[in-house]
Amino acid sequence: MSRSRSFKSYVFARFYNEFFEAIENFILDNKDNLGVSSQLVVRVDEAQLDEIDIKHAFINDLPDMRIAFDVLIEAVFEIHEVDRRNDRYDEVSNWFKVSCTGDLSQDLNDFKINYVEIYSSKDKQTKPLSDNLVPIIYKEQLEKVAEEFLQNYFPESLEKPTYIDPMFLAEKMGLKVEHKQITNDFSVFGQIFFVDTETKYYDSSSSEYKTIKVSAGTIFVDPTSYFLRNLGSVHNTIVHECVHWHLHRKAFKLERLFNNQATQIQCKVIGGVKDSTIQESTDFMEWQANALAPRIQMPLNQTKIKASEFIRKYLKLKPGAKIIDIMEPVIDEIAAFFMVSRLAAKIRLIDAGYEEARGTFNYVDGKYVKPYTFKKGSLDKNQTFSISEKDALIQSYVNPKLREKLATGNYIFVDSHFCINHPKYVQYDLWGQPFLTDYARYHMDECALTFDIVFDKSVSNFNEEFYFKCILFKDAASEITFRAEFSDSSINDNVDAQAQAIMIYSKEIAKTLQAMPGTFPAALVYLMNWRNITNEKLAEKTFLDPRTIQRLRNDFDNKTSIETVVAICIGLQLPPAISSRLIELSTCSLGVGDKHIAYHCLLTSYYTRPIIDCNSLLTNMNLKPLTKEK
Repeated sequence: MSRSRSFKSYVFARFYNEFFEAIENFILDNKDNLGVSSQLVVRVDEAQLDEIDIKHAFINDLPDMRIAFDVLIEAVFEIHEVDRRNDRYDEVSNWFKVSCTGDLSQDLNDFKINYVEIYSSKDKQTKPLSDNLVPIIYKEQLEKVAEEFLQNYFPESLEKPTYIDPMFLAEKMGLKVEHKQITNDFSVFGQIFFVDTETKYYDSSSSEYKTIKVSAGTIFVDPTSYFLRNLGSVHNTIVHECVHWHLHRKAFKLERLFNNQATQIQCKVIGGVKDSTIQESTDFMEWQANALAPRIQMPLNQTKIKASEFIRKYLKLKPGAKIIDIMEPVIDEIAAFFMVSRLAAKIRLIDAGYEEARGTFNYVDGKYVKPYTFKKGSLDKNQTFSISEKDALIQSYVNPKLREKLATGNYIFVDSHFCINHPKYVQYDLWGQPFLTDYARYHMDECALTFDIVFDKSVSNFNEEFYFKCILFKDAASEITFRAEFSDSSINDNVDAQAQAIMIYSKEIAKTLQAMPGTFPAALVYLMNWRNITNEKLAEKTFLDPRTIQRLRNDFDNKTSIETVVAICIGLQLPPAISSRLIELSTCSLGVGDKHIAYHCLLTSYYTRPIIDCNSLLTNMNLKPLTKEK
């Protein structure tokens, strides 16, 4: 479908003469009451229409393919006052409302003007359509629209929790589902045909495209979806196409009035992944189909009933457990009952008020993030506690507020979170790897910094509400990418206050800084004694040669690299303020290049990690490791 077909422009061009005649007749019949004033003409004896221009069209959806629409037209006309001596006239203008109806199934050949009046105010529309004939649906209306859809086609699903068979749903709507490989690259998962036509599909057995005839109301679903995605996604695709048929036939008909070669809507959008070539009107249609499909598959009230049932079940199986502890199996039960994807079930539970679901089944950097919870209302829809290593690196350097907080040493980056570095929230395993405590996972708003989710609108201009959901709850296989930026929200101020209140060891850091000698060799000796570590042990922790460390202790080598100094800071697990001072005493410095940004992040947020983890992070960022393992 093409970009922004305009119903207003279409009807004005096609029915210009009818509009002109209707307004002309109205002016002639109502010359004494045209809603205009003039200093030249006191009494209007004659009126003559000169030109008209359409300003807006308010379109209301009617059953089947019928529409009602009020066209606002600005009319320029002459008014005359005639007496025996003078013919006084003036050119004036006013807006008129032309109320019309028509049936799109008849190509508007039954177009009718019902009445004309001077425009005063917009009439309230019960089911407004955009200028593209796409239903105007706001996010707060989605539940109601989904319920109306089910009331029309599947009312039994509103009486009790019920699995909605998409094949049966399509049949009840008079639609036919066929399994066809649509493209050779599997880029299109579904499409629906609005008219009888010929179309092509990919025949994998012959490795070529073949042409077949299809009738209006046919849905193609790629059978490969069963293997590339999951059954839930296939079901979602069918319901998605059913929504298109229910809501978007009028928009498609408008396209046909401009281009009679148009035959179908081809959907490359599954779970929020969008073809960047899709244009404006299709964007709205795709958002509506994406937003409504899971609401149809999982009606809100019925989802609440099943969620409550499954929560009781698992709390009984795990006495003393909290909801966050059993939310993952609850999500899987919901997904299995309604036969939807895990992601769809998770999002729907959040819609139902279970914010605990937000902290479940999260994957960052391809790794599973353990479930967590937080105080209700402490996280906006476009915010997250969990961020990638890449975003952690960049934000710790480019954001001055975050950089200032990290420089205190109060935070470390652990399990994809910037968390307060305190035993209450962070502990270490036998191998020295940090991990979040259970208390931290149950109180993320208390100990973890918050980040705003930002996506590139040049890649996708979907409604942000839908896109944020796809981002916040993406799974390991998701193709959606985004970046996180440090948030200015009050949540972070609260976390910072908590950090400052409990970080008593900051006094020890200040004392250590005061006691550090003023040369690099002496400072290194002092810090190694402070950490009670030998040359051999530090060499093991840094992958450096013990002789290199001894040389640095005795007589600083001007040729020593910044990588060596950073590795020593990591090996000694120096808090940011102390590592910064040690680097100052060396002949090295941190710059502004990519590797230096990464080093800065290591020194502020990764300094408790083993050198092998730090090197791995650098390698993942396509940077050289600090040191090489012996």
